[in-house]
Amino acid sequence: MFALLGGAYFAQAQDISKHALGLRLGDNDGFGGEISYQRGLSKNNRLEFDLGWRNSNNVDAFKLTGLYQWVWEIDNGFNWYAGVGGGLGSWSFDKNGVSDNGTFLFAAGNIGIEYNFDIPLQLSLDFRPEIYSNSSDFRDENFGPDIALGIRYRF
Repeated sequence: MFALLGGAYFAQAQDISKHALGLRLGDNDGFGGEISYQRGLSKNNRLEFDLGWRNSNNVDAFKLTGLYQWVWEIDNGFNWYAGVGGGLGSWSFDKNGVSDNGTFLFAAGNIGIEYNFDIPLQLSLDFRPEIYSNSSDFRDENFGPDIALGIRYRF
């Protein structure tokens, strides 16, 4: 009986890596790609940190995001996850002799699905709604929905 219960427990064990590093490719207000790092805390929880930047003719900006995530196994390498967090950023604008700059804070939620291959590769698709404060001229609205595809090397 104990062998049966133990086998059922380990069959449901998560495949969260201690570390995963890669890119999160989306488009929330022009930030586009982000460098993404995940740090496994336990078999069901992890932290994710993302650094996004924008460097264009008129606007330069960066955004740092931190999230705490809960992970649940679906089946055979597929997981779904949800999380909460926030971050901060900075921007500068210069066009036709008009310039401005500022900082912003934001709160974020996160929900997504991921697949962990047998090789150390992870693909994910997630939705991250963000609510901004101190947005000033860089953002016309205080809400930003962000959908992104992630690709990470697990180690």
